[in-house]
Amino acid sequence: MKQNRHRAILELIANEAVTKQEQLTQRLRDLRIPVTQATVSRDIRELGLYKSADAATGAYRYTAPESPAAMSRLSAIFRDSARSCEQAQNLVVIKTMPGLASAAGAALDATRNEEIVGTLSGDDTVFVAMRTAAAAKVLTADIVRLIKG
Repeated sequence: MKQNRHRAILELIANEAVTKQEQLTQRLRDLRIPVTQATVSRDIRELGLYKSADAATGAYRYTAPESPAAMSRLSAIFRDSARSCEQAQNLVVIKTMPGLASAAGAALDATRNEEIVGTLSGDDTVFVAMRTAAAAKVLTADIVRLIKG
């Protein structure tokens, strides 16, 4: 349900100039997605949405983080905090400096990688559940490259 709602939100803001939470809430209800304003507020925060000026009108509208920016942030976080990364079947286990696993997990979530089922962050460890072992292998190799700089 949440994943479908997030997908709908991203599609709406990509195709329409959504300027207010109330407007987004109503558009989701129009699509027969039951939602409250509090849920939409939480979704906006989780998706990392922000307001930017529309090129055509100059009005501020919700925008999703750009993938290159998310990757740049991910790269910086892993260069500065990650110590190791290993694959265990369809899981990727990332060890970070103490206190930085949450930032690493959030950065991974921000990439919106369709192969990532979910992340779980502790103090110095991030578990990443991947759809397949092959996807875990690719992510592990990517993260190891980021760690090595």
